[in-house]
Amino acid sequence: MNAVIGAETQDSPQGEANLRLFDLQSGRLVKALYQKKVDSWCPSWSDDEKICVRSVNNELHFYENNDFDSIANKLHMQKVSDFALSPGGQPSKVAVYVPGSKGAPSFVRLYQYPNLGGPTAALANKSFFKADKVTMQWNKKASAVLVTASTEVDKTGASYYGEQTLHYLAVNGETALVQLAKNGPIYDVAWSPSSSEFCVVYGFMPAKATVFNLKCDPVFDFGTGPRNAAYYSPQGHILVLAGFGNLRGQMEVWDVKKYKQVSKPQAPDATHFSWCPDGEHIVTATCAPRLRVGNGYKIWHYTGSVLHRFEVASGSELYEVRWQPFPDGSFPERPIKYQAAPSELGTTQAPPTQAYRPPALRHLPATASSKLHEDEPPQDLRPGVSGERSLSKTALKNQRKREAKKAAKQVK
Repeated sequence: MNAVIGAETQDSPQGEANLRLFDLQSGRLVKALYQKKVDSWCPSWSDDEKICVRSVNNELHFYENNDFDSIANKLHMQKVSDFALSPGGQPSKVAVYVPGSKGAPSFVRLYQYPNLGGPTAALANKSFFKADKVTMQWNKKASAVLVTASTEVDKTGASYYGEQTLHYLAVNGETALVQLAKNGPIYDVAWSPSSSEFCVVYGFMPAKATVFNLKCDPVFDFGTGPRNAAYYSPQGHILVLAGFGNLRGQMEVWDVKKYKQVSKPQAPDATHFSWCPDGEHIVTATCAPRLRVGNGYKIWHYTGSVLHRFEVASGSELYEVRWQPFPDGSFPERPIKYQAAPSELGTTQAPPTQAYRPPALRHLPATASSKLHEDEPPQDLRPGVSGERSLSKTALKNQRKREAKKAAKQVK
């Protein structure tokens, strides 16, 4: 199925049917609907297409087997703002977000279709303040959701990007606030394909990256670095931490079973990153309209070797790069290699970074006081592995307060 949203007309200010659903194989118009909301307008289908959900005013409308002539079920919830349908087949689950108003908190609730009514129907409920909008991410097994709640303005004045908090909800009813060890924005949240852990990239630059288990306890801390994104391989055995956008394109490739770094390539000016379904290769690309010069793409082996490079001709632009899709399970997990794969194009390893030193001090030995900041090293936080223990909630709270005060002073 496919959904296309159109515009209102002058002849019908209330809007004609501006949401049209087509059968892609035949091109037949299946249903024309009127959609008023601009946000969360797009219908969402379960992977088997047996369930379709659409947001209408204060309700979610559920359709079964692509029969849009009758509404199979409804979830009525005052001021419902957003929803996220679970991946996979039946039974489908849905996460629903209602923003707070008049001093009441915002909340997210989980339901399992078709049990949508009654006070005990919700599988889990998590309420929180400081939320103008949320992003809801189901794990692959549809057993838990991560909710990133954001505000437009940080009232402490410490951040230009507002405030973010991360919340965890499981279908067994467990909920938690994910305690982050550094103050600052949440740049990225990524579920492992195993659905048993997730990685968060967060904090004022240089950003921290931490892997958490399903109890929201930190498992491994990658330390700090110039990064704002995390990408698990399709098999979940490799994790790439990267710094794109306003950063210089440094990538850190990690074996997440041994928590050992494999390579550290660099892809400057990259606007796109994606894993090949085989879990062995990566593509990075510089695309328009984000950047209109130097458009092209590179195909990498995860060990850092550049296997293929393509640059568009001068005056042309590249808009999108995609791998050919394959069904899950098409490529088995392979043992991780640490030696760079053979390549005629060589490797692009990130040069070692050094703190700026004034010319008058460059002939002197480096001292800690000459550095703008000290990068934190990685820490294995699993019990009994390295003897490291995660901070208590009180210690984390005090640490965040100190960092917030420090950041506020730097802003002033």
